[in-house]
Amino acid sequence: MSDPMFHVQESPAKVVATDSAGTHTELPALWLRERCQEPESLDGPTQQRLFNPHQLDDDLTLIGAERIGDHQARLTFSDGHTGHYDLRHFADDFDDGDGLPTPRPWTSDIDFACITRDWQTLAEPDAFREALETYLRHGVIILQNVPTDGGHLVEVGETFGHVRSTNFGTYFEVCSRPDSNDLAYRSVPLAPHTDNPYRDPVPGIQLLHCLTNETTGGLSTLVDSLAVAEQLRAEDPEGYHLLASVPVRFRFIDDGVELIERRPMIHLDAMGRMDGVHYSPRLDYLPLMDEASTRAFQRARRRLGELFSHPDYEIQFPLGDGELMMFDNNRVLHGRTAYDQNEGFRHLQGCYIDRDGPTGHYRALAKQAQTDRATATTESETAA
Repeated sequence: MSDPMFHVQESPAKVVATDSAGTHTELPALWLRERCQEPESLDGPTQQRLFNPHQLDDDLTLIGAERIGDHQARLTFSDGHTGHYDLRHFADDFDDGDGLPTPRPWTSDIDFACITRDWQTLAEPDAFREALETYLRHGVIILQNVPTDGGHLVEVGETFGHVRSTNFGTYFEVCSRPDSNDLAYRSVPLAPHTDNPYRDPVPGIQLLHCLTNETTGGLSTLVDSLAVAEQLRAEDPEGYHLLASVPVRFRFIDDGVELIERRPMIHLDAMGRMDGVHYSPRLDYLPLMDEASTRAFQRARRRLGELFSHPDYEIQFPLGDGELMMFDNNRVLHGRTAYDQNEGFRHLQGCYIDRDGPTGHYRALAKQAQTDRATATTESETAA
């Protein structure tokens, strides 16, 4: 339900929300009581409650309701509390996207221009907000003109969120090292994958910055798991369900650390919507199931991998000097074609930030833009 209208009925007392499709939802008394807005119940600057709603009686009822103007109401409850409500504050509770842009699944025909931005322009708030929206819709953004003298991806990461250190460091060097602890540091091809699915939590967002690439190979690859998973669900509902419900064991071994985590390959958010995957054939293990389920799981796992590498879904492109790609590590899988290190030097730097960095920045900037528009409208009407 989005953009609901609220109707206040005095006898019997009730508040009803109506969505654009005409569906009516009566708001429970406990739900309304918890959202009281007066200063003694709700701190203005933080919007944090000054009382504990967990202690409210479960049999609490609404005993009085009075409409005041277009958007206000006075509500009285059986525990003796009377509160003044601005009904517009309820709208956020009916937004399943919590103020974020709706994701747009994409395939290999995506227009690169729609996900490419100039890093040097993002100091402007409007440009930064638009870049955030681009990233949140597509799960990826490519930034050009990021300085290549080393370490600047940390600056980019701190602009969008907060860089998370791991056993690989604050940031890591991606170049060919024969005795490295991960195949990412070799010249071999890397199929589409999620980084660090063995970690809890999995890194939410990855940044990869190209400092130099003197080889003809080493093409970067990206694929949107939202589009691929929809295709798998259409082809094989049973297999999709298995991948979304059966935990898989992921494992990584390094000097002094062994990381193991179990999670389903297809990830559903708290609302039951598919929002990404945990996929890395180098690191996962078949879960132990009966013979029939194992075969069905394998069939779905194999098909998922085929779709991730299919030219209808996967894009391949050279990441040039000074270009940085930032992508949702759960939603957008990345990889690399093989390259010949004898052709020249290929050097990238990478780091991770959490998913709540861009979302938090976007909500704050979007609300500020809304406030600015409302202020400008008021000033224009006053001048007229």
